[in-house]
Parts: sequence; C-alpha cells; structure tokens
Amino acid sequence: VQLQASGGGLVQPGESLRLSCVASGTFFSISVMGWYRQAPDKQRELVARVTSDGAINSADSVKGRFTISRDNAKDTAVYYCYAQVIKTYMGPEFRYWGSGTQVTVSS
Repeated sequence: VQLQASGGGLVQPGESLRLSCVASGTFFSISVMGWYRQAPDKQRELVARVTSDGAINSADSVKGRFTISRDNAKDTAVYYCYAQVIKTYMGPEFRYWGSGTQVTVSS
C-alpha cells in the first residue's frame, strides 16, 4: 500500500491550499484517512482525519477550516497523510504513511 500526498507549497495570507492524499495498492478497505503535521522542533500532531462512515475529527487549531486560509505561521509544517488499511476481510488494521508535503505560510 502506498500513499501519495500532494498539494503543498508556499501560500500567502488569504490564499487557500488544498492537500490531497491518494492510496494505491491491494487492500480490502480503508477505515481511517487523515493528516498529521510536524513543525520544526515540534512533535508530530494530528490535524484531521475522516473515517469510512464520514466522521471527521480535527484539531482545535484548524477546526472549521477545510483548507489553510489564514495567515498563521503555526500552520507551517510538513504534512503527512496516513491511512488505516484493512488488507483482508475481517483482518487487522495497519497504518501507512505518505512521504509528506511541505506547507509554508509566509507573506
């Protein structure tokens, strides 16, 4: 299973940025898919995730925002997509990570 993240880049205040993550390979289903981010000298933190039945959880710092649209230096980080993958029917879940995409918020 591979996860390909894309859409990162440099954004200016007021601009929007859309991150995408695509899963490929052979598997039965994906139970959860989401994003973590890691800023320099900080621990990786969960940004948002969505379950297979559509439930969404997001960090308070980004709650209510579908794209990063505010001038907030705290949003600058490497964003990693992940997926909880079930490879076979009734099988266990495995977590897979994408390679990360850099998002920089700067004027």
